[in-house]
Amino acid sequence: MFKKSHEVLVKEGGKWLISTSNSCSVVATVVTTVAFATTATIPGGMKEDNSTPNLEHDPGFLVFAISSLIALSFSITSVIAFLAILTPRHSPKDFERQLPKKLLYALTFLFISLAAMLVSFCAGHFFLVRDDLHRKAFLVYGVVCLPVAYFAMKQFPFYIDLVLDTFRTVPRHMPS
Repeated sequence: MFKKSHEVLVKEGGKWLISTSNSCSVVATVVTTVAFATTATIPGGMKEDNSTPNLEHDPGFLVFAISSLIALSFSITSVIAFLAILTPRHSPKDFERQLPKKLLYALTFLFISLAAMLVSFCAGHFFLVRDDLHRKAFLVYGVVCLPVAYFAMKQFPFYIDLVLDTFRTVPRHMPS
């Protein structure tokens, strides 16, 4: 009875899930591409003997290197997680736990990769402006982060609902 009455809802949920996963996997692929490029680019260049980076002892370089690696790792993981949503056939039972968990993990990986990419860009850019702006650069980076913060605030309620609905146990109706 439940399967028959919710058949349309499952179909529409499947369409929404596929559309969301497609869109997010495109974003995750772009982040992967950009993160790969930043991981392969060394700010400040290499020393003459090409053995070590010029800025290797600068704390900003460590922030750049670690955050770009995190962005690359988590963006690749999010692409794989979104593909895991798109590839299997979706049965009504999958919507109960499996697909919401996959979506939650994929979105978490994507958000982490976006945040790490933003940190990486700010750290890499800091090398360009640190002599001119000094402490004012942090204000500039704070302003640059506003659009990302706005997006995160808009998505946060959906994300929290997804977390709560995924891990909340729903009581089963016991026949009398």
